[in-house]
Amino acid sequence: METTKNSNLPAKHNKYFDVRRLVFTALMAALSYLLAQFLEFNIPIMPSFIKFDFSDTPALIAAVTMGPVSGICVCLIKNLIGCITSSTACIGELSNFILGAALVLPAGIISHSSKKFSRAVVGCLVGAAVMAAFGFVSNYFLIYPLYANVGWSTEVIIGLYQKINPNVNTLAECLLIFNVPFTFVKGLIAAIFSVLLYKRLRPIFNSMYREK
Repeated sequence: METTKNSNLPAKHNKYFDVRRLVFTALMAALSYLLAQFLEFNIPIMPSFIKFDFSDTPALIAAVTMGPVSGICVCLIKNLIGCITSSTACIGELSNFILGAALVLPAGIISHSSKKFSRAVVGCLVGAAVMAAFGFVSNYFLIYPLYANVGWSTEVIIGLYQKINPNVNTLAECLLIFNVPFTFVKGLIAAIFSVLLYKRLRPIFNSMYREK
């Protein structure tokens, strides 16, 4: 009888762990959506259709504390909700999800494999670099062609970049000169905030959400 009771404990513990993981993921998704809606703004050195926000920070925290799947779920939920009021035929939300996933996936994989704080730092920095690099690929081959299908031709988009820098002539140049540095800095800022918050809350996260 004693063996049977003990054997049931892991199942109960895992169920409790999964509920806490689900609740925290949902909270981070809600926070991420609110940051995207109410704390986004234009950057003078970027075209007006590109905005800066801090919504990647909750997703990154979820990835660092609970693993990459939780981080990606935060990105997905945030953008699914955003599609309800989208002004870009959900193309902007698709782009945001792709970039967010590119950020949190490597960060979550690297940092969640160890409880060392240094792994969280490295994971977040690698995630920022991957997001910037992958952003060029996704924008060039997917996102901007989709915009062209809804009336924003490549020429129109390049024209918006040329208002800031008349020397850019191709979409690839626009992405390399503007989007890649912007995306990296955005990811880096999210990484800094995530690391600082994680450093303070790490004992709680390690005991509640990190797998043993």
